[in-house]
Amino acid sequence: MSHTAPSLPSGTRDFLPHETLNRQYLFGVIRQVFAKFGYQPIETPAMEKLSVLTGKYGEEGDQLIFKILNNGDYLSKVDEALLARRDSKALIPQLAERALRYDLTVPFARYVVMHQNELAFPFKRYQIQPVWRADRPQKGRYREFYQCDVDVVGSNSLLHEAEFIAIYDEVLSTLGLRDFSIRLNHRALLQSLTELAGVPDQFADVCVAIDKLDKIGPDGVARELSERGLRPEAAQQILSLIGLKGSPQAMLDELGPLVAATPSGSRGIAELREVLRLAEYMGIRQAKVEIDLTLARGLSYYTGTIFEVVSHEVQMGSLGGGGRYDNLTGMFGRNGLSGAGISLGAERIYDVLEALGLFGQLPHQGTQVLILHTAEAEGDECRMLSQLRSCGIASERYPEPAKLGKQFGYADKKRIPWCVLYGAEERQEGLLSLKNMQTGEQQRLTPHALLAILGHDGATSPNP
Repeated sequence: MSHTAPSLPSGTRDFLPHETLNRQYLFGVIRQVFAKFGYQPIETPAMEKLSVLTGKYGEEGDQLIFKILNNGDYLSKVDEALLARRDSKALIPQLAERALRYDLTVPFARYVVMHQNELAFPFKRYQIQPVWRADRPQKGRYREFYQCDVDVVGSNSLLHEAEFIAIYDEVLSTLGLRDFSIRLNHRALLQSLTELAGVPDQFADVCVAIDKLDKIGPDGVARELSERGLRPEAAQQILSLIGLKGSPQAMLDELGPLVAATPSGSRGIAELREVLRLAEYMGIRQAKVEIDLTLARGLSYYTGTIFEVVSHEVQMGSLGGGGRYDNLTGMFGRNGLSGAGISLGAERIYDVLEALGLFGQLPHQGTQVLILHTAEAEGDECRMLSQLRSCGIASERYPEPAKLGKQFGYADKKRIPWCVLYGAEERQEGLLSLKNMQTGEQQRLTPHALLAILGHDGATSPNP
């Protein structure tokens, strides 16, 4: 019988134990900061009804949703005329009623509407779960990845947007990043640019094109705008306006008179000023806060301030983003709930931390002590193992008789920093042999001294 070499679907990854421990540390920092700002945890299913997800992410986003084929003989219920026409867009709803979630925000809106009578508003939640996108895999871009979201619904206060800046700053600073930017824009400002260019009805097209600026450049954006029906002069006017640079205050001062003729422009300027004012009160530790008029966030549900975070230490694209949405729950029948939220891309942040060597600075998170196996002292070694664990020291005993070299090799491969031997000589002297696996240093000491070296006070000594 032939065997197929095992492999993973493109855009997915396995994680070794040390990588998983690093990821747990990363999620732990994020979770701690989210909770500190008053957000509560929720979870939603990996799959949603396709109808819940479709139409929420723009035309291109809809194409990246992973559909799940219906159970059983799914072709038997499909309209034969559609099959004959091979119209995949019309066929999909008949072939797939469910899909893997594309993000956490739309499922959250569905969740809020379904559970609105059980929630206290404004409702602040955080969610750390995987999402799936049928995207083209590349460095920093995966088909399965974790998002770490905070969202608040039921409040129009711009305090939440200011706190998002503080959350991004605290999470990334705590993780050890030193050079990163939080970029802000406002959808109303983008709307005003289309109004000034005379194409207010093509706002969505303009946002989708601008969102690709860093990938295809100004000429590419101009071509795409032209393909979407914009006059060349309108496209150039938009490109010249989004090219403005400077400090946040200087940019708002320069933009103010330019967009004052449009109500949407005045609103965007006023709200960005307020967000920046409130964020300044909170104190920013490490982040550079910028206004970037090229930031568009192609997702169609954003209506107010929008965010994106990038590292300047490692080229990795966006590490997170989000923004204000006025009526996302309205598509599920609950109108009048304004919301705002941001996401942290855990996979990209992980890759940045790994590239900078920041995980190597963490304390050891796995097994601390390996008790070496000697055939004559099984009872004593097991009791010692239990007592070490009762002191909060992650410990294990090599499970079977083996040469010491093999047992030390096991400790090396698992990155266990300490090995303890309770051999015949040690038993005779009432001592333990402790080996530092990093330096190779070995010493004989009492159980009480063992705990002192491992950072404990020895209140409960592991007496063999």
